[in-house]
Amino acid sequence: MKRLAAAACIVAAACGHTEEKSDWEREHEKSLPPSENEVSLPAYPRDRDLIEFSAGPTRDFRYFIDGTSITVGSDGIVRYTLVARSAEGVENVSYEGMRCSTGELRVYALGGERVWRATPGAWRPMQPGSMQPWHRVLYREYFCRYREPVASPEQAIYALRGARR
Repeated sequence: MKRLAAAACIVAAACGHTEEKSDWEREHEKSLPPSENEVSLPAYPRDRDLIEFSAGPTRDFRYFIDGTSITVGSDGIVRYTLVARSAEGVENVSYEGMRCSTGELRVYALGGERVWRATPGAWRPMQPGSMQPWHRVLYREYFCRYREPVASPEQAIYALRGARR
């Protein structure tokens, strides 16, 4: 009988007694970035869906966002396709995400020859001097004002189109 009681105690101990988390553990969990939703690549951008925006003084490139690619996830990340086009017509195409609450940027895929190449990079902080002017403009003026994501893709499109006028 003693062996059975001891075995029951061992099984009970192994099966799920959870200790309450300490204050440090709870605070540390708050500082972790929120988990990210699974990402699906959008259709490759078409010229008719591109919305031009000003990235500040530049004469070498024009910058566009594919309006059909903009999403605002429940994870607080604004995802979009960015097209940078040179005066000669050469394009750099990327599918990116901005985590507004932490001011971070991530590239999910690069485009070439009208095809996506998934190249998921790590999240990078967008700090002064480390981010490109177009990312700074997208973050501050269109997608993440006051470190909050836009409410919807339509709101982002409205802001981008309004800036052209």
